[in-house]
Amino acid sequence: MELTIVGHWGGYPKQNEASTGYLLTHEGYHLLIDCGSAVLSQLQNYIQPEMVDAVIISHYHPDHIADIGVLQHALLINKFLGKNNRNLSIYGHTEDDQAFRGLSFRDVTKGEAYDPSQSIKIGPFTIKFLKTIHPVPCYAMCIEAGGKKLVYTADSSFQESFIPFSEKADVLLCECNFYGEMDGSSAGHMNSRDAGNIAEKADVSKLILTHLPQFGDLTQLVDEASEIFSGEVMLAAAGLKITI
Repeated sequence: MELTIVGHWGGYPKQNEASTGYLLTHEGYHLLIDCGSAVLSQLQNYIQPEMVDAVIISHYHPDHIADIGVLQHALLINKFLGKNNRNLSIYGHTEDDQAFRGLSFRDVTKGEAYDPSQSIKIGPFTIKFLKTIHPVPCYAMCIEAGGKKLVYTADSSFQESFIPFSEKADVLLCECNFYGEMDGSSAGHMNSRDAGNIAEKADVSKLILTHLPQFGDLTQLVDEASEIFSGEVMLAAAGLKITI
């Protein structure tokens, strides 16, 4: 598997970058995980919109879905131009029915409901879910392919269930919206020490901090997570590619 960070900011994107979006590729199959603000613009640095094979959405906050409509119009235009003849599947939960219905658009995208209590197969990827602690229904994902394991926490405050869910992951892509001395739990987010705690107890190989704050010195997040986690800690960054 190859993970490309398309966008990694929480809330809103910093200048010339994007909020949440990750491209996971295996055996030529391109899965886009979340599609936040400016993700489509940034995605075109790596692949064209019509090359996306499927999209999966953790929850319906704007920093995770703002560019779904933009993606839909890109595919529609490309269909008129003869570049796209597919009806792209966008997977999401149905706990917000109105938002889920917005995943379907004309004959270019189709909303596909996932049942969070069951694992699903999308292309070469097997995905299981864990409900997070967030102001709206949100699901973390454990994604496996080729004998490798990526865990994406999506948005959440700390919960012990992340530890068995992430056990022995090759990569833990963990939200980190706050610095170590800050309590983000009331906002449904974690800090750097929460991320380090999960990574250490789950014995993961690599921790990537994402959904980053727009303030402060971000290297401090790495230092704080490293106080707890003995493995490699990285900051998500636009264009960062990780082979899993």
